[in-house]
Amino acid sequence: MYNEIDLDKIDLNLEPPMEEPARQYYFMAKCREWVRGFEQKNGRRPLACTQTFGCQMNAKDSEKLAGILQAIGYCETESEDTDLVLYNTCTVRENANTRVYGRIGYLGRLKRQKNGNMKVILCGCMMQEAHVVEKIKKSYPFVDLIFGTHNIYKLAELLEKSFSSKKMIVDVVDKAETIVEELPSERKYNFKAGVNIMYGCNNFCSYCIVPYVRGRERSRKPEDIVAEIKKLAASGITEIMLLGQNVNSYGKTLENPVHFAELLRQAEQVEGIQRIRFMTPHPKDLSDELIQVMAESKKICHHIHLPLQSGSSRLLKEMNRHYTKENYIALAEKIKKAMPEAALTTDIIVGFPGETEEDFLETLDVVRRVHFSSAYTFLYSPRSGTPAAAMPNQVPEDIAKERFDRLVAAVQEVSAEFAKQAVGRIEEVLVEEEKSDGFMTGRLKNNLLVHFPKVKSTLGSYCTVKLSESKGFYYLGEEVKDVNKNSV
Repeated sequence: MYNEIDLDKIDLNLEPPMEEPARQYYFMAKCREWVRGFEQKNGRRPLACTQTFGCQMNAKDSEKLAGILQAIGYCETESEDTDLVLYNTCTVRENANTRVYGRIGYLGRLKRQKNGNMKVILCGCMMQEAHVVEKIKKSYPFVDLIFGTHNIYKLAELLEKSFSSKKMIVDVVDKAETIVEELPSERKYNFKAGVNIMYGCNNFCSYCIVPYVRGRERSRKPEDIVAEIKKLAASGITEIMLLGQNVNSYGKTLENPVHFAELLRQAEQVEGIQRIRFMTPHPKDLSDELIQVMAESKKICHHIHLPLQSGSSRLLKEMNRHYTKENYIALAEKIKKAMPEAALTTDIIVGFPGETEEDFLETLDVVRRVHFSSAYTFLYSPRSGTPAAAMPNQVPEDIAKERFDRLVAAVQEVSAEFAKQAVGRIEEVLVEEEKSDGFMTGRLKNNLLVHFPKVKSTLGSYCTVKLSESKGFYYLGEEVKDVNKNSV
């Protein structure tokens, strides 16, 4: 509904509405007046560069931010030497903050030397930390606007205020007062899209800052989610990714609780949607019902990203993960029994405080027993503000690095074994990218990529490809006619 609103028909002589999202469309119309003035003065529309740091939730937020800027009248550019630069920040790791500070300093030089009227906007998780905001106020006074994760939807309102102010505007709130989704969105793809089903996290893993900056869990109503999916399908979207910090705990905060498995059933009924993915589940909450729904579905992709973090039950307790090594392996076996061809991917931290060689060997044991199709591996780095940062027995860097290298080698070995199983098969592929060398890149239902020479397929189409050769994390293949297809 709201994406079709004509901003030029909004009466700006009236007081801004109090209800959302109508209030934000009012301020988009106000900002558009400023854009018209800019265009008359400069002979062009203003340019905006939006950069995303962090997870898929941040990427989804950035689509909204870019959509709002486009609705206002800004044109998108990849150059930071421009009229407006917006950083949607991540604060999961300390070095992410350091990287952003470096980029802000670079923007300051651009603003001083080339474009004194440049708007510099910072938002996202990093801005939810009070000490970060204080540092920016003190060290980067040229920043125009700061807001956090809970009021992303207010960009137009805050930007309109910034147009008439020479002072830094800071609007950071401790918790979300409302969930506002019906806003413009500039999606990266016109055939697949993310759909937020919940916000926040209640898990408080000892190494993680996310619950402190994204707040407690808040689930969207299932009818609102399904309505959004139907609208996406009507626009040509065929694949959706349901997003949340812990999708398995979806629905617990609703007045009438709905389990995640039931939400998947409802999403599956939407005509036009051919593939359904989700990110990220937590092992402690993954139910037998969810496994059954996935196994029986023709739309839900048989791929689960199931963060392990460590194979040591002792360390898992220190991490506050609420499962053991044995729990995790039993869960993986249950998934494989229901869906033998399912791909499991994971996250693993090496060098968590107190990790011994025996603990690390437990992690390697899980990797070899579960046979992950791929894994995101990380060297632990202390994150200030989390319990783990103050733990004793921090692992020396050289020891952690040596273990990390061994882990990567083990992951590559089991991933290659997993991928080889499908060589020679003919599978359905969603074409996602066209390379400059004449190759297309597509994704299988199990989330692995395949590169194949362009024949007839176009971006966003589904085709069948013979998997000719495994490269470990991806395949080389060739497009074939849709015969004797074994869907992954």
